[in-house]
Amino acid sequence: MSGISAPIFRFTDGLHLTNDDSYTRPFSIEGMLAMTGPSIAADPRRLPLRGDLAHIKLAGRCFVPHYAVPIAYTVKAGARLQAASSREAEVLAEPGAGEVYNVLDIAGEWAWGQLGEDGFVGYMHLGAIDAPQAGASD
Repeated sequence: MSGISAPIFRFTDGLHLTNDDSYTRPFSIEGMLAMTGPSIAADPRRLPLRGDLAHIKLAGRCFVPHYAVPIAYTVKAGARLQAASSREAEVLAEPGAGEVYNVLDIAGEWAWGQLGEDGFVGYMHLGAIDAPQAGASD
């Protein structure tokens, strides 16, 4: 039995179906990014990884539709890192003022990211963080 991924139905007498799928897949995958094994096991509290997005440093190690380069925000006094984008969600950490919160995604009034480079991952209200200053250098 051949590995056909082409349509298997013939609706007219004149339609000829191929017995391979070379027209949908390259003959060789050299140079292309391909999964070669399972994704790494992730601790969701410490690894910036969601089902739809991951930190760019995880590219090639975890398979998600999108990767993001973090933007360093500064935590304000009284900030809370939460498990979900809700003020009623579980509090994961209460970082100190001035700590770095690496933002990977912003939706509505919430940012999703990681405290520092290896801290907890979660959501912070946008009112609890300061955006980087324009023209600031690292």
